[in-house]
Amino acid sequence: MIDIIGFVSDFFLQIIFLINICFAITVVFIERKSPTATIAWLMALLFAPVLGFFLYLIFGQSFYRKRMFSIKKEADEVLTNLIESQKRDLFTAEVPVKKTVPDNYRRMMFMLMESSRAPVTTENEVRIFTDGNEKYKALLEAIRSAKDHIHMEYYILKDDEIGNEVFAALTERAKTGVEVRFLGDGLGCAGTKKRFYHSYLEAGGKLAFFFPSLLNITHPRINYRNHRKIAVIDGKVGFVGGFNIGDDYVSRIPAWAPWRDTAVMVTGHAVLTMQIRFFLDWNYAAKKDTLDFSSRYFPEHSPSPDLWLPVQVVSGGPDTYWNPIKEAYLKLITLATDSVYIQTPYFIPDESIMDALRMAALSGIDVRIMMPCKPDHWFVYWAGYSYIRQLLDAGVRAYTYDTGFIHAKTIVVDRVAASVGSANWDVRSFRLNFETNVIMYDHQIASELKSIFERDLLVCTELTRERFAALPRKIQIKQSVSRLFSPLL
Repeated sequence: MIDIIGFVSDFFLQIIFLINICFAITVVFIERKSPTATIAWLMALLFAPVLGFFLYLIFGQSFYRKRMFSIKKEADEVLTNLIESQKRDLFTAEVPVKKTVPDNYRRMMFMLMESSRAPVTTENEVRIFTDGNEKYKALLEAIRSAKDHIHMEYYILKDDEIGNEVFAALTERAKTGVEVRFLGDGLGCAGTKKRFYHSYLEAGGKLAFFFPSLLNITHPRINYRNHRKIAVIDGKVGFVGGFNIGDDYVSRIPAWAPWRDTAVMVTGHAVLTMQIRFFLDWNYAAKKDTLDFSSRYFPEHSPSPDLWLPVQVVSGGPDTYWNPIKEAYLKLITLATDSVYIQTPYFIPDESIMDALRMAALSGIDVRIMMPCKPDHWFVYWAGYSYIRQLLDAGVRAYTYDTGFIHAKTIVVDRVAASVGSANWDVRSFRLNFETNVIMYDHQIASELKSIFERDLLVCTELTRERFAALPRKIQIKQSVSRLFSPLL
């Protein structure tokens, strides 16, 4: 009996090894991942064959994502004409940003038009939220005052107090005839049962999910999640940021409270570009209930003549040829002349981000990174600390946020420009997830975000080389192993 079990086990391992060789050939010659990721996958597939086999089935497959997103890419072309017009006019005297934005940042605007089809809007007003209760108070007020339509897409929706409060408000507006649509992610919203949506659907609310079928976890679509958090009300008010819909995001879960995140509420022309993003995502996911680009969804704005805040809504994902979110982060770092302040819950950068941060610090720029003091994902947590440790040698300063959990995804540069959105500073947000950030080229907004960072420092502890050296050997091993496999994710 033991001999039979041993034979079956050996046979199984041989089959796995042969399949892994096929996977390895695919990684090298077909998928053409980055060299770092390729080496990591080869090590996992050939030296830890069983673990590598299952990791690749769940996280590694990407060789037909081009086919998966071909329809979505065609829909994205609707922005092309507007972008080409703005690119021609960006550096002329007639363009308002000519007076308010330095030339090198206008070059960044041009780059994001090319890589993300992100038009520049100039007549905007922005309000920053760092507390979930304040953010959801403003969102609920906007929902309850909606007259024509409400469009929302969120990565996570939970059946809890705030989730029920939001959907009660959506249901109430749907009953009055307001057109309400909610787009959730199939994985992020998987824990919310169908009965949660009954009243909402009966009231006329519309619902769709991005890649909802997860019965087979080896399906490659598990890798491509809609991580965006966008709400658009009547085409006039928009919300973008890091808050999902759940009690932890409004500091009602003691283990994570107080929850520290960042989001923005925008009024002005930038809302129309958020609307376009929702349209493209909804039409891809809903299929049978597609939206047309009717003027009712894109109302005329009459802003105050004093509002000239330039904003670009930048989106990226596996359907984009370039990596616009990562490139926006990179460009902001390279434009810095005084300071770069970053907040992120997860920090697994690629070599280009590491090099940019290192060179900025070595150039005398004040580079600071703030991360949580406790993990919600152990593997990512330890990997992030290993990257931080390497940057300290170049003069980068890093901090742990010691009160609750920090989930903000922000960068502010020189009190000149800043980004707030859904994209973490990790390879998953750069390459695999669908993300949306708002880039704001404004002294007042950048100064406010920098002041918020400095206020957060009051409840932080600085990470130093001495602190790392004093860590137990077991923790240092965890960091090294986690970093070794971080390119796989």
